[in-house]
Amino acid sequence: MSLLKEVQQHYGKLKFLINGEWVESKSTEIHETTNPATGEVIAEFPTATKDEALSAVKAAHEAFQTWKDVPMRDRARLMFKMVAKFEEHYEEMCRILTQDHGRTIGESRGSVSRVIENLESACSALYGLVKRNEHLDQLANGIDQYLVWEPLGAFLIITPGNIPMHAWSSFVPYALAAGCTVVVSPSRQDPVAAETISRVAQEAGFPPGVINVVHGGRQINQEILSQPEIKGVGFIGSNRAGHELFEMCGKLRKTSSINGNGKNMLVIMPDADLDESVRWLTRACFGMTGQRCLGVDNVVVVGDIYDEIKEKFVAAAQSMKMGYGLDESTQLGPYATKGGKDNILEWIDKSLQDGAKMVLDGRTVKVDDYPDGHFLAPTILEGVNVDMPMAKEEAFGAVSALIRGESLDQAIEWINTRTNLGHSAAIMTQSGKNARKMIREANVGNVAVNLGVAQPYAFFPLGSRRESFVGTAKSRMASMRMFMDEKTVVTRWV
Repeated sequence: MSLLKEVQQHYGKLKFLINGEWVESKSTEIHETTNPATGEVIAEFPTATKDEALSAVKAAHEAFQTWKDVPMRDRARLMFKMVAKFEEHYEEMCRILTQDHGRTIGESRGSVSRVIENLESACSALYGLVKRNEHLDQLANGIDQYLVWEPLGAFLIITPGNIPMHAWSSFVPYALAAGCTVVVSPSRQDPVAAETISRVAQEAGFPPGVINVVHGGRQINQEILSQPEIKGVGFIGSNRAGHELFEMCGKLRKTSSINGNGKNMLVIMPDADLDESVRWLTRACFGMTGQRCLGVDNVVVVGDIYDEIKEKFVAAAQSMKMGYGLDESTQLGPYATKGGKDNILEWIDKSLQDGAKMVLDGRTVKVDDYPDGHFLAPTILEGVNVDMPMAKEEAFGAVSALIRGESLDQAIEWINTRTNLGHSAAIMTQSGKNARKMIREANVGNVAVNLGVAQPYAFFPLGSRRESFVGTAKSRMASMRMFMDEKTVVTRWV
């Protein structure tokens, strides 16, 4: 086994970052976080007290008063230093992410690479502010008019358990580039990874209070968001939590960018390269053990290729090697939590009760080297009606439904009407006409053509529609709009 050296056996009790200092919490509410592959406890972390949360808010607010006036070129220099620090700590961050979350080391490398792309994108967005300033000379006699973009203040950034580093980078760099400050509230699922990314960012030399981190949860997040010094929230996670935050922002007249659940469909047309389609299927359906909003749940096979796709898909899924993600040969890691694994077991049982048929059962497969890990092998179902709950709601696991389709029109109609979610869709085809039809007619925020996953690079927004997104701006580069406001200046020269 080519198992990489363990990052660290135990990280101790995690701390909070408040006003530039990593401080011990006074909270008596302490939780454990475990390595999902081995079951070993790797750290303890506290839930912040109200006073600790308010201290982080105060630090962010006070830091904003000076950070907003830091010249653009100086902010840019710090942003580029942060890029360099992330590149310096790249492999360490990847290994910590795998240890904390459970994904494979290859998937962690991909995620941290996306983090660096987001940092580079934020640097580009910073310089792009120059182009956004509009100036009209001699609008009227002696009158000029122009726009000024101003940062709004301190923001709450809530990161999810499945992409703790990637989600951090979808908001924090853009907030800092805009001249805003942040209070980061990581998920309880993988707090070590969340702490690591802020520690590395701090090495770039940001002033105290620009980046703050407190471990909290629903109650603490609401306490932070309710403070008048906090101007809005960036969130990626579940619809339930996201819509609750959105309603709160509406009542408090604050800005928000909230990405929620996805229920994504991949359509395979009769003219597709079947071997290439199946290669993408395993990545789209089972990558990160299905724990991502960009993943594919429903696979619609159009025409008489269903049986061939089914055979090839089952064979490919069965060949995937499960194990600890730090082993370079592992293709499928554990679920991030026992609760996530249990939810999928219930999901499968309910789907079978609703009439789905088992094609490949991943519930009984064991990983002998890691008996305490949260492992389930890929599961494939068929006989799924598009009106079943499993066809409409996000599974968030390595479970896929094979569905027979009559036409591309039918598949698009299912995408647009059978679920309220509008995250992504994909099509495998050699026909430009088919591809164009999917692009133009599918009511989703991201479309992939001859790719299984519609993963946009950092210079493009993570598009989501319908109930998959609520708020004022998409994440990533478009978030610059979220963190800033326009001021129109009219001058008359006499």
